[in-house]
Amino acid sequence: MTENSKNPWTIEDERDHFPSVIEWWCPEVFFKTMDDNKKWSLNASFTYGYGNSKNNFISMFKMALFDQNKNTYFEYLDKMDKPLLMSKSIDGGFEIKYNKSFIKGSFPDYEMSFNDTKNNILIDLNFHAKSMPHWVAQDITNGRLPLGLSYYKYGFIPKLDVTGNIKLDDKTSKLKGIGYFEHVWGDSSFVNPFTHLSGLKETISTYTKFAGWWIHNNKVKIPKTIAFTSENNPIGYDWIWAVLDNGWTIFYGNLMFWVMKGPAAGVLILSKDDINYAEFGNMTFRYNKIKYAKELDFSYPSEIELHAAKGKEQLHLTFSMTQEPREYISRYSSGKYWLGLSICEAPGEVKGYYYDGDKKIDLKGFCKIEPQRKISRFGHNSIKLDFLLPPDGFGISADVDSHYIKKKISTHIQLIPRPKFRFIIKNTSQSKIENKKKVD
Repeated sequence: MTENSKNPWTIEDERDHFPSVIEWWCPEVFFKTMDDNKKWSLNASFTYGYGNSKNNFISMFKMALFDQNKNTYFEYLDKMDKPLLMSKSIDGGFEIKYNKSFIKGSFPDYEMSFNDTKNNILIDLNFHAKSMPHWVAQDITNGRLPLGLSYYKYGFIPKLDVTGNIKLDDKTSKLKGIGYFEHVWGDSSFVNPFTHLSGLKETISTYTKFAGWWIHNNKVKIPKTIAFTSENNPIGYDWIWAVLDNGWTIFYGNLMFWVMKGPAAGVLILSKDDINYAEFGNMTFRYNKIKYAKELDFSYPSEIELHAAKGKEQLHLTFSMTQEPREYISRYSSGKYWLGLSICEAPGEVKGYYYDGDKKIDLKGFCKIEPQRKISRFGHNSIKLDFLLPPDGFGISADVDSHYIKKKISTHIQLIPRPKFRFIIKNTSQSKIENKKKVD
């Protein structure tokens, strides 16, 4: 980074914004232990906010440590229905703490400690930023993202050098790796996104700016294929962080509008030099591989293929989970339409290419993939539409798979070049959703 690099984060941005409806600080790390060269992936987060109401305040620390050599993971969650998460200002920075786990410092240096008492794991880390912070949609809405009837602000640092120690089963090892760090807060919750109206005027402005930016970057046309699924409702998202072998970083966040194949409504952010960020808004995506969570009858992607364009620049990337994902599910104790919220995460790899209009550059690297889904009580339901368009002809095919009505329906209507009609309906067995009362 150069002396002219401008940091868009202030100390006030990094500190807490109590009483936000929700706020979290979250680091991600890929590292190796120096004594045995084993590969690990770590996610940790400190969160506070409101649950079902203003009277239901929660604080939480959770972490997931993936052993990439053994294809296993350790998970830890400590959650209290009171403001146990402590936050305070320190000289030139901030500190947040949950029991003995903490994050403190300010850009570009942070000290972190994560204590998993369940699995006897203690991780002490030092983060040093190699890239500048960036707000998601920084050039569109100054970092504000809409959620329901309100919004939240989303900032991240995509590349940090990480050193430290891990103590696992009373054995301590030095470690070294690359990290990511984000800080998010806002006046909307994933539990009740349509009940908080404090920022409604700003939310309408945010939606309007996003819609205008998306229309500017995309030609509105009938796609050859588009697919929708009930899991991809607007309260969920697909999230990816990637570091490529050539040093470039990628942030991808796709806001869900029920689409599971077709145009993406989110943003891909590419940085080639750790200072400047390019936000791609013209994107199409598809799920090459899908995982199915039988217990709550929902699905999520384990491999995402993405094409993004910005002027002459093009990115074609495939992100693949490389081990069994961790399925974190927060079940609701009650609710008319929703069973809970899931985050399904796993380390992965990315492959593809970049084209600048003149030359093609092959790309590969590592990534973290985290689909989040709001889980419907009506189970998995999907529809896929294929359009036959001139000059090849004119027609439409529809394939419906509904676990709610236990039917699979296939329809084909073609007018040109010669009329065709097909309608097939089959009975299917619906996955039974377990009616557990426990809230994780």
